[in-house]
Order: sequence, then C-alpha cells, then structure tokens
Amino acid sequence: MEFFFEIHKDLPREGPGDNESTQKAFNFLENLPSNPYILDIGCGPGMQTIQLAKLNDGYIVAIDTHQPFLDELNKRAEIAGVQDKIKTINKSMFKMDFEEGQFDVIWSEGAVYIYGFEKALKDWHIFLKKNGYIVVSEASWLKKNPPAEIRDFWNDAYPDIKLIEENKDRIKKNGYSLISYFILPENSWWENYYTPLEFRINELKEKYQGNEEAEKQLDEELIEIEMFRKHSDYYGYVFYILQKIE
Repeated sequence: MEFFFEIHKDLPREGPGDNESTQKAFNFLENLPSNPYILDIGCGPGMQTIQLAKLNDGYIVAIDTHQPFLDELNKRAEIAGVQDKIKTINKSMFKMDFEEGQFDVIWSEGAVYIYGFEKALKDWHIFLKKNGYIVVSEASWLKKNPPAEIRDFWNDAYPDIKLIEENKDRIKKNGYSLISYFILPENSWWENYYTPLEFRINELKEKYQGNEEAEKQLDEELIEIEMFRKHSDYYGYVFYILQKIE
C-alpha cells in the first residue's frame, strides 16, 4: 500500500471524473435546503469536494482513510477559499457512525466499489434525511458480451461490475428512485487521472529500475490504462443520481 500511495501521490484525482460532470450530477438535485448537509465518502484529494463546495452554500463532511489525501484536500480548499465549508475526517466507509437522517446528500465519486454498490445502497440509506439523495459514480458495463480480455480483467479487479440496466434494478429494489444517470466522457478518464498517472509511472520506472516488486506493480497500473485504451467502448464510469423513497 505504501508504494501504491507513492504512485498516486499528488494526482489531481484518484479516479475518473471532472468538475463539469460533478456539476452536471449536482444539478439534478432538486428542492435541496439552502444550506444542504453533504457527506463525501472516499473523497481522496478532493477535487469533487471543492467543486461541490463551490456549487452550494451547504457544509460538507469529507471522509477518507489516507491522511495525506485529506491534508491535500485541506490545502486545496484553502487555496479555493472554501475551507470553511469542508470538514475532513480520517474515517473508513466501513466504520461510519453518523446519526440517522443526518445528511441531505451522500456523494461518492469512484469509491463506492470499495464498499460494494448494492451494499452501499442498503447500508447508507439510514444516514439520509427524508427525500435525501445518493450520488455515486460506479464502474459499469456499457455493452453486453465484452471481449474475454477485458471481461477477465474486471472479473479480477471488481467482480461486482454490472450493466447499467442491472444497476437500475438494484436501485429500485433498495428503496430509491433513479432521478437520472449519465456516462462519464472519455476525457474524464484521461485529463485528471490516466494521463498524469501514466507520467508518474514512467518517472517511477526509472527510479525503481531493477526492483522486481515495484516494476511488477507499475506494470499492473499500466495494464489498467491499456485496457481502457483498447476497450473503453465496453465499460465506463456512470453517475447514478438516486433519491430516497419514504
């Protein structure tokens, strides 16, 4: 894990996404209070957290388990002038002890897979206020029958990846109305994530030349990037905007 965080240190984001998509997803939320209470789960260095703070006059609790990410978020929030709207907490999504009905919005970009999409729908429901929203971006199949290479890659990386239609069924089954959904554009993967990540990997390949364990991990990261280059027609990240049904 230490080396993983060296690879990912100081990247703009820790997964696919962009400010325009964050804003697009937020714009689907209707009838929020003037100062909504928002929980950002698995916030990483917080590009989306800061964008959310700019989009409304509410208060955001941002949680992650890697303190350097939280420190970076605090630094970026101060530069953006939104530090008073954000509170960072070093907390696992598996150990959340927030009050019942505490949040108007639960947000999670590119991190819900760690918990499991359907399990999150079941377990996070309790933290939402009446008619509250869950907004997540989740890896999803975009087409049936993907090539064996990418199917095997995802079966190993995230066996719970589903088609959009399957996720829609799981949303309905777990007490939510699907307000909208949209697929992140390809540049959301490259501009703030894969391009800077690939640059970092190539730097570290020079630094760790001859270190077999490090080279193996760097190659695995490059394989992930190459899979997207070859097979992005078949999968992507999808924003799902859900509202709690009372």
